[in-house]
Amino acid sequence: MSEARKTALPGVERAILPGATLGVMGGGQLGRMFVHAAQSLGYRTAVLDPDAASPAGLVSHHHIHADYLDADGLGRLVTLADAITTEFENVPAAALQILADQRPVAPAAAAVAICQDRAEEKAHFGHAGVPCAPCAVIRSEADLAGVADALLPGILKTARLGYDGKGQAGVATRAELAAAWLGMKHVPCVMEKRLPLELELSVIVARRADGQAVNFPVQQNLHRDGILAVTQVPAPDVSVELAQQAITRAHAIATELGYVGVLCVEFFVVRDAAGALALVANEMAPRPHNSGHYTIDACDQSQFELQVRTMAGLPLTTPRLHSPAVMLNLLGDLWFDGSVERTPAWEELLKLPGVHLHLYGKTSARPGRKMGHLNVTGTNAASVRATALQACALLGLAPY
Repeated sequence: MSEARKTALPGVERAILPGATLGVMGGGQLGRMFVHAAQSLGYRTAVLDPDAASPAGLVSHHHIHADYLDADGLGRLVTLADAITTEFENVPAAALQILADQRPVAPAAAAVAICQDRAEEKAHFGHAGVPCAPCAVIRSEADLAGVADALLPGILKTARLGYDGKGQAGVATRAELAAAWLGMKHVPCVMEKRLPLELELSVIVARRADGQAVNFPVQQNLHRDGILAVTQVPAPDVSVELAQQAITRAHAIATELGYVGVLCVEFFVVRDAAGALALVANEMAPRPHNSGHYTIDACDQSQFELQVRTMAGLPLTTPRLHSPAVMLNLLGDLWFDGSVERTPAWEELLKLPGVHLHLYGKTSARPGRKMGHLNVTGTNAASVRATALQACALLGLAPY
């Protein structure tokens, strides 16, 4: 057992200091960026992931090639790691609880379990006093028959395992609703009223076990086909008052959860009955988020450094945005011209000022797969936008 493990538990008496080993469940790009942040602070790292070529596993000190519920794999992670986190919300909450019986785990299994279930998530928003879109939970034929007409047209979403637009279907009539639920094999679902969106926002909060919490600026997001395409910071179309409301509500959600770690809360901005802008919670992610990737290059601390700090019980200081930024998501579609594979125009792209290319080390590209992201920073928002639009043209991305 390391000296760091003997002297520290997050939020108790002493922090887990550099030199210790931090573990992460999941080996995707979020785990990879966590590993880089932890290593830059002087920690050793251990990744548990079933993919032998996982992006995080390839750059970590230890890669445990095992399923998330594999007893031997979990036991090895406990042996190696002084504290453990997760890089995506669909790691089984049961695995996190097994680990938490022996090591500090942040976020806690109970918080992750709520984020894994849209019905539980909506209920939690209510407990925190934060409004969300009108909805109904469908678990039975009786629930289906009881869906109010006022929820149509809407979006039927599986309660579990949906992300990036997956597990969803737009429905305009009761017949379409019944057909969509049948298509989802009658699994538990949430039926949400479709709202006329003005904007999409997100807020990233980092919270320690003792309740200390900080946040990044409000992020304005654009989604295409259910996948985040563009993030702009500062949010260009958001008033100071609306931004503060989003921040206040994100903190309320984290506090109600007793959350430890990095939490992203996504919001819709809609028009209320009187025509005024109103804010409703959409969903939350118990981890760093795609919309926070700009923090690597535009802030004095990244969301991944704050993930390290919260799980290790290190001090939190309010992150500072030192440059306006645009983040462009790079999907596998960019590697294809029709059916022919190609290399994106990296050389021309890297001639642009303020461009920061982040590729995730994935071994193969396919349409819709997140392969990397591009951060553009500069001295003012106008010049950043102009450069980002040049980047879009070079890569074949739609302008925004």
